[in-house]
Amino acid sequence: MEKRKSTTGKTPKPNQYNIEPMVSYVNDFQEPYITIPRYNDDIGLLDRSKKGLEAKSALDFLALSGFTQDEFQETFKTTVKTIQNHVSRQLKLDASLSEKLLKSFALFDSGIEVFGSAQAFQQWLHAPAYGLGNRVPFNLMDTITGIQFIDEELTRIKYGDLA
Repeated sequence: MEKRKSTTGKTPKPNQYNIEPMVSYVNDFQEPYITIPRYNDDIGLLDRSKKGLEAKSALDFLALSGFTQDEFQETFKTTVKTIQNHVSRQLKLDASLSEKLLKSFALFDSGIEVFGSAQAFQQWLHAPAYGLGNRVPFNLMDTITGIQFIDEELTRIKYGDLA
């Protein structure tokens, strides 16, 4: 398997979570995202979510996604100020928010792979999608089921199954 270089020109650090290596376009976004924990299956997601993510990962997602603070707050049902307070107090996020963030990071990883950039994926998120019943994908991101629907649509786009 060919090693990919990040956009900063540095070779990404090896996976530090003892999880099978995955091709990750999010990791190429900027150096801090290399430390975002990954999961390979639903049990891994459950275990990682229950441990809770560092609060900084929510701010990392905000930077990666290009969401406005209002969009972030609408999607994750928490305020940026609350996240900043958690960061300053070195608290972990609860299981529910951790799970939604992990799924959102994975979704952006898939979206960047399909569309080629975070910006192109962000534009797609804000336009009606035929495969989602002409719903705007961003409006579905506030639930785990909505994130799964978006991910399924990305898979269809990736493999050309647009009918």
